[in-house]
Amino acid sequence: MGFFKQTIRDLPLGHGKHHRILVRVDYNVPLRDGEVSDDLRIRASLPTLKYLLDHGCSLVLISHLGRPDGKRDMAYSLEPAAKRLEELIGHKVIFVDDITGDLAYQTVKNAPERSIVMLQNLRFDPREEENSDDYAREIARVAQADYFVQDGFGVVHRAHASTYAITEQLPSVSGLLLEREYQVITEAMENPKRPLVAVLGGAKVSDKIQVVERFVKLADTILIGGAMANTFATYKGIHMGASKVETDQKETLDSIYEAVRKKVGDKVDDFLVLPVDFAVATEVPPNTRRRNQPPDRIKSDEMALDIGDASIEKFTEIIAKAKTVVWNGPLGMNEFDEFAHGSARVALTLATHPEIESIVGGGDTADFVLKWDAKQGGSFTHVSTGGGASLDLMAGKKLPGVECLLDVKK
Repeated sequence: MGFFKQTIRDLPLGHGKHHRILVRVDYNVPLRDGEVSDDLRIRASLPTLKYLLDHGCSLVLISHLGRPDGKRDMAYSLEPAAKRLEELIGHKVIFVDDITGDLAYQTVKNAPERSIVMLQNLRFDPREEENSDDYAREIARVAQADYFVQDGFGVVHRAHASTYAITEQLPSVSGLLLEREYQVITEAMENPKRPLVAVLGGAKVSDKIQVVERFVKLADTILIGGAMANTFATYKGIHMGASKVETDQKETLDSIYEAVRKKVGDKVDDFLVLPVDFAVATEVPPNTRRRNQPPDRIKSDEMALDIGDASIEKFTEIIAKAKTVVWNGPLGMNEFDEFAHGSARVALTLATHPEIESIVGGGDTADFVLKWDAKQGGSFTHVSTGGGASLDLMAGKKLPGVECLLDVKK
């Protein structure tokens, strides 16, 4: 399936001419003790950066990190990301502690050919999230670039200055990461090898309503875990004790179950599969052990913190027979090993069945599998770098930061 936007392959690069390229990457990476603790997003950007360098380009990289709320908070400096990129790409990265000022302008202007300059955190200025035309204009002035390349998949669901307004300043195309993310996820949703199994977890039904509704139309089976399962179980009349439950989702779940009934008749519970037991505790980890309880035995002081052992066996049996699996949302309180059994077994099932096309949604799910997988995500077909962006794409929404790029020439 062809991508509908122009990419860096469509740019007239090389041929003895030097080009400077402004690249929006997504280096919103976790930091620990001043160093990058998970470099998936930096590694994922390397094919685009290497392609541009190989074609003789100089690069100016822009990104955000965290939520500094428009203030200059050095806890969110991109300098550690610049250092990690330099190690990974084997090429000097010139980090400049400025975004739109004269220091940034002069650094870019005086950088040698085939250089990489990284500017400071875009969100140190409140105009980034305001999608400010003035801010985009100032960034373009500093970059002195011939083209803009959007390769920050994790941010393209937002209309910000560096994802939307900037495309009014420069001819704008997609990088290789954005192209791959868009194609892999869209293909899995619209043209999957069947059976297609959706594994949906996480905390809230309300965060994933449109994704659930789309999978009702497209999937062959949906498995529900995480705190979402508590809300589904409560809707079906099960008392979930002290578990986290959304109490205002009756209308939404009425609509979902009605759509499922229209699709599969009386086989609702075979299509929309809930846990048959839960791993519970009376206090929040880490000082507690998991106990498996069937839904009708959960006590008033017990919290469901993972799917139970019988549910794990049921879920993994269904997954093992799939041809395509899309997994978005952890199945338990993954930050504690005792309540990560469900997610770990799903990951193991996918990793040991390489014939399954396995798409792991971004955010917490990607964070978990990257810590779990000795191959840094290589055990799966695709680990997405975008949380909200992958959710929106799965839900069939248009992504502002993609729509504004140049269309493929007819």
